[in-house]
Amino acid sequence: MKRNQKGFSLIELLIVVAIILIIAAIAIPNLLKARIAANESSAVGTLRTINTAAVTYQSTYNNGFPQTFAIFGGAPPGNCGAANLLDTTLTTTGQKSGYTLTYTQVTALTAAATGCGAPGSATYVTGAVPLSVNATGNRTFCSDESGVIHVDPTGGAAPATDVACEALSALQ
Repeated sequence: MKRNQKGFSLIELLIVVAIILIIAAIAIPNLLKARIAANESSAVGTLRTINTAAVTYQSTYNNGFPQTFAIFGGAPPGNCGAANLLDTTLTTTGQKSGYTLTYTQVTALTAAATGCGAPGSATYVTGAVPLSVNATGNRTFCSDESGVIHVDPTGGAAPATDVACEALSALQ
């Protein structure tokens, strides 16, 4: 009696599944590292964008830098209280690509520019802290009005002053 077999045996299927699991075990850690690297790159890029928006605010409204992160948002055409320089979603949630972004006024100006309700900032510090260290990012980044991005390799809290930010090593 001759049997006409079609399909795969149970052993063959188990071998294929084992091979797929081995490949997945090798690939997943590399995927997580790539995602962390992408999140960190996005955080650095966002800090650069915030610095550019702060300089644009300063030159457009002649009122120093914005007092708060929310002032970067707002509807067109923009004014010194709602400049429409950054996406309002970013300025209200403060989160992007696995990082929490902060903007802190360090030193206020003494007088507001003509047409502005409140004086702007003479100095500021902005930070990007991973939502979960070793999951969404490994490092914390900060910058101030100098535009230099500094890094804390431990993923600690964002510095509250520009002096504390400058004490970290500059991103190469």
